[in-house]
Amino acid sequence: MPKAKVNGININYRVEGMGEPLVLIMGFSGGQIVGWMFQRRAFKRCYRVITFDNRGVGKTDEPSRVCSTKMMADDTVGLLDHLGIKKANVLGISMGGMIAQALAINYPERINKLVLGCTFAGRDESSGPTTEVLKAVGYGEDTSDEELRSVPIGKDLDVLISLALNRRLYRIIFWPVMQMTKIQGRLNGNTGLLGQVEACLGHNTLKDLPKVKVPTLVITGTKDRLIKPSSSEVIAKLIPNAKLVKVEGGSHGFNMEMRDRFNKEVLDFLRMLSISDMGHFLNRTLWSRQRGEVAS
Repeated sequence: MPKAKVNGININYRVEGMGEPLVLIMGFSGGQIVGWMFQRRAFKRCYRVITFDNRGVGKTDEPSRVCSTKMMADDTVGLLDHLGIKKANVLGISMGGMIAQALAINYPERINKLVLGCTFAGRDESSGPTTEVLKAVGYGEDTSDEELRSVPIGKDLDVLISLALNRRLYRIIFWPVMQMTKIQGRLNGNTGLLGQVEACLGHNTLKDLPKVKVPTLVITGTKDRLIKPSSSEVIAKLIPNAKLVKVEGGSHGFNMEMRDRFNKEVLDFLRMLSISDMGHFLNRTLWSRQRGEVAS
């Protein structure tokens, strides 16, 4: 796969399909190949699908530990510039949803439609990691950032695979993938993964989300054991006119375990004309009729 030199790092990316651009942004520690394996085939039938490895994982460079979701949003825009794409639909899940939020806040002109899956805008009693995941790493609701930084990356990854997927079969299938991630991390001193931890800990867009004006779908599973499902309710209330979809029984990894429902919700939303789209369409039609280009 090709690489793009962006923000001082080489980003490993992949482009498939034709049509309107659709950027998929993966979550913590996830690579583009496995993470989007159930979306690429479905989405590339209608869209030009762009996937990539975030900084710190896969075949993208691992920079210093200092990292933020804004920095990774900058990476995404740099990749779009490299590909000559001025505007795209954006889908982000988990940490990828945090990056997508930063993208929508800082680069609103680069987004057509936005999809935020199983993610959060900030950490409080109604938003952020679940009590279950905090207990799994040895802490409680009042855990400090410093305590979370002290959790070994290997333990973070073990908790991720055990709680992200609710079906035992999927945990068995993806366990080897997580072991390879752990091995790659150790070989590189875990610099990239630690950077992503820092990005998640530092993420807070609660005050800025009301600025997001693009059509937005917020989607979550009701049985997410990693991120509180109520986190999506918070986001949907903050973003004007956002659509909220709760997938009954959906896990944190419901884009895999319930891929048909997930894909349908995303595609239906992307295909739906927004109010502004409809206005432009009606204006163009009226203008054409006035010029005699459309039969009345």
